Amino acid sequence: MNSHDSSAPWSALPVLLAGAFMVVLDFFIVNVALPSIATDLHAGDSSLEWVVAGYGLTFAAFLITAGRLGDAIGRRRMYAVGLALFTLSSAACGLAPSPTTLVAARVAQGLAGGVLMPQVLAIVGVTYRGPDYVRALSIYGVVLGLAAVGGQVIGGALVETDLLGLGWRSCFLINVPIGIAALILAPRLVSESRSDQSKRIDYAGAVLLAAGLTSVLLPLIEGRQHGWPAWTWISLGVAPLIVGAFLRRQQRLGRTGGDPLLDLRLFEERAFSAGLATQLFLASAQASFFVFFALYLQMGRGLGALDAGLVFTILALAYVVTSGPAPGLTARFGRAVVAAGGVALTLGLAALALAVEGIGTSGSLLALVPGLLLVGAGIGLCFTPLTSMVLKHVDPARAGSAAGAMSTTQQVGYSLGVAITGVVYFGAGPDIAHAFQLSLLQLAVVAAGIVVVARLLPGVSGANTGINLTPNQQIADTVA
Repeated sequence: MNSHDSSAPWSALPVLLAGAFMVVLDFFIVNVALPSIATDLHAGDSSLEWVVAGYGLTFAAFLITAGRLGDAIGRRRMYAVGLALFTLSSAACGLAPSPTTLVAARVAQGLAGGVLMPQVLAIVGVTYRGPDYVRALSIYGVVLGLAAVGGQVIGGALVETDLLGLGWRSCFLINVPIGIAALILAPRLVSESRSDQSKRIDYAGAVLLAAGLTSVLLPLIEGRQHGWPAWTWISLGVAPLIVGAFLRRQQRLGRTGGDPLLDLRLFEERAFSAGLATQLFLASAQASFFVFFALYLQMGRGLGALDAGLVFTILALAYVVTSGPAPGLTARFGRAVVAAGGVALTLGLAALALAVEGIGTSGSLLALVPGLLLVGAGIGLCFTPLTSMVLKHVDPARAGSAAGAMSTTQQVGYSLGVAITGVVYFGAGPDIAHAFQLSLLQLAVVAAGIVVVARLLPGVSGANTGINLTPNQQIADTVA
């Protein structure tokens, strides 16, 4: 029996979202803190790049493995482990005395985020049903979107207000009290759940997956900085072989009755595979835009961290207005909602490119408002519906694996997007406005991919955002 009231599961959602919010926030908040970190710790360009890259690399490499572990040994338990590690590593980041220490702490923080993140969606998927599931995903989408679009605002405010004299360190230390509070509440408010079948963890598959993702992401992260040396091309060339070996192993385990790390049967559902592809386009466009828009505002326009962050509130407002009702709209209109979001995002990026051409680095920022509103609305219409569509037909026994695949796709999209747009931006010459304009046009092409792939998502009849379960499958968990 549960030791807490399972009839009122809404008290669990804030605890879960507190951890998810911190994980997403820390991907974006660090951007505005980098100049202060460089000054305070005398960090070079390579160290600063690894402050960002170390987090993203370990985050992506362990997501699916962590989701699978949650299925096997308990999702709440794995959530608590990830949350504890994230809290400790955040403290280590905030107290770091040197660039090397900070990079090591960020690597640990990314690993912790990778452990925590897939458990959130998996627990949501086995806790809420029907309209409650739609509502939970709506809240999830709003909160995580605010973490992403609000990262610049929060980071700028913390750096410029110099809270308690901590400067950039407060961007990391603010996680500590939140993490401790969530750790205290999790055992009381979050039900334990796991797959009802005892399965072994495919550790060899986990190694292959981590190696494959590293061989793709590491050269993309480091290549431009070092002039694309030979090892980056060798790594990219070897990557398909490693990923292919991983997929063949998963296929063989599934065919022979083993326990694959990633159940490839998930991809037999078109909504799942198309949803992941759509999410890849969305993540690539979203993360790249946030990073290079911040560079344009701070390096091109000369805005401070806080003022640059405040510009993002225009986008955040449009996101909040559209992301809340998006799941309900998806239940009525299906893939048309995601396609409309892709159109809005594409048009918004194109409108911003035209505006930047007109104002350069000195004209009125008001010219950016229409484009920012469209971008925010587009992201809001895509993010939450994609989450529900990807998880729609997932059996609770594979919830962790599905959530891990989903989060991994998002993280790979972030890294790929920033790397590819970085080639465009930094290769365009010293004119920052021109470089940003070219980047916006490239991102508009990426966003158009959302519209194309969204045609493979479910229509109205398949857009119900509740997980379809038989009575015997409902909460097929072992209750702690």
